[in-house]
Amino acid sequence: MRPDGGISPGLVAQQRVRQLEQKLRAKEERIVVLETENALLHLKLAECRGMIGGDTNEVAQLSFVHDKQQNLCRSTSSVIIQVYGAIKRLKRDLKNLHSFAIELSRDFQHQCKNSLYQVLTAVQRIQLQNEAMQTFRTKAFDLEQSLQEVSERYQQEKQKRKILHNSLVELRGNIRVHCRIRPLLPFDTASGHSVSRDRHRKLSEKVAHATDDETVLVKCNRPGHTLINKTFQFDRVYSAAESQDTVFADVAPLLTSLLDGYNVCIMAYGQTGSGKTYTMLGPQSEDDVTLSTEDEPELGIIPRATEEVFRLISEKPPGSHWIEVSVVEVYNNEIFDLLAKDSCGRVFGVKRDVVTTKEGKSDVPLLTYETVENAVEFLQLVDKGLQLRVQHPTLVHAHSSRSHLVVTLTITTKAVSADSFGMSGVTGVALRETSFINRSLSALSDVLGAIAEQRSHIPYRNSKLTHLLQDSIGGNAKLLVMLCISPCQKYLAESLQSLGFGTRARQVQRGQVKKRNLPVSSKSK
Repeated sequence: MRPDGGISPGLVAQQRVRQLEQKLRAKEERIVVLETENALLHLKLAECRGMIGGDTNEVAQLSFVHDKQQNLCRSTSSVIIQVYGAIKRLKRDLKNLHSFAIELSRDFQHQCKNSLYQVLTAVQRIQLQNEAMQTFRTKAFDLEQSLQEVSERYQQEKQKRKILHNSLVELRGNIRVHCRIRPLLPFDTASGHSVSRDRHRKLSEKVAHATDDETVLVKCNRPGHTLINKTFQFDRVYSAAESQDTVFADVAPLLTSLLDGYNVCIMAYGQTGSGKTYTMLGPQSEDDVTLSTEDEPELGIIPRATEEVFRLISEKPPGSHWIEVSVVEVYNNEIFDLLAKDSCGRVFGVKRDVVTTKEGKSDVPLLTYETVENAVEFLQLVDKGLQLRVQHPTLVHAHSSRSHLVVTLTITTKAVSADSFGMSGVTGVALRETSFINRSLSALSDVLGAIAEQRSHIPYRNSKLTHLLQDSIGGNAKLLVMLCISPCQKYLAESLQSLGFGTRARQVQRGQVKKRNLPVSSKSK
């Protein structure tokens, strides 16, 4: 039988050979019978020839019989010859058939050997594949175990990183004070009509500079007073030559704490024209306050921080975080929502109030929060707020803001920046604005002083600014105060005031910062 279930050629040939052999044996038996009959006839013929004296009729009869026998013999011989011929042909066919059968058998055996070899090879290959599959399964199981162990270790290391990172930030101080000295600008050297050239030269002298990355040296050269050099120590001091990249590099670690669930506040403090807007937002044109990302190296803390926050969120599980933005202006000790819209969808400032909740937290009821999906949407909202912000020109800055700006980025925590302080040189309504600005900054100084002295009562409500920033100043937040000062002589008094404020802020010691464990759907401030 063939492997596929059919009749093999060798078996057919063998059956055919057996049939031919049977026929051959039958013919041979017939030949033997005929030969025997022929021999008997020859005997009878001899007997008849011996009986010569017999009767003529008998002779004639015998002749007739002999003739008949001779005819029969000739007929028998012819048959025998035919049979022999048939036998020869059969033997020749049988030989050919036998040769064909042998050749067919050899081919069949050869094919069987090849098929058997292929089967054995396939079986060996399957066995090897099964062994390899088992090995792969073992390796896959080991890899799954290793992956699970690595994942567990990663989560442990991630938790350790959070603890170490925030411990490092806390060791540096929960309230950190940095100071940035801007370079001399064109309006620093501009001379007034009532100022002599010598007086102008003295006012334009550079009296404040960084001696190292933690020290500010100020030459206090006042008319009628002895020259005194004062030094101020801060957590970080930036010279006029240091870039926006360098400044943000020291801010970036706070954003990791922000995603770890801690409140973070970044506040710019300084006089008008000291570089707060540039530090926080980046360069602004004379006729446009719109934020631009075209000059990336010049971007300030806010756009850079936003990009970093969204980058950090992209590493989190999709949909686990969302961001909301509010933009608030504190003007003349009143709070205005700069993202509020009228019935036609136009944005305009709406007066709001700040209250203290039962939990002792500050809150602004009805404040507008806009959800954003990326940094571009965030900056567009900040742009809207900047367009509505109250501005009034001063002797120092043609586009001086007359208010404090608070931009809040709400995830499960909060990041705040406050652009503040204005100098005099104005009258009328602007003077009243300056008075409120200075009052709020004075209140801010009082709050930090009360915290530093660990008083039982902290006067947050003395100003809408301090009340609004209550959670970011004295709550469970990490605060970075970015002092911005001018280097020239004519702003010496204001620079000293800012440096003094930073010194008091740096002296504040608070307890351990607490992580806010809030539901994702709620807002933290």
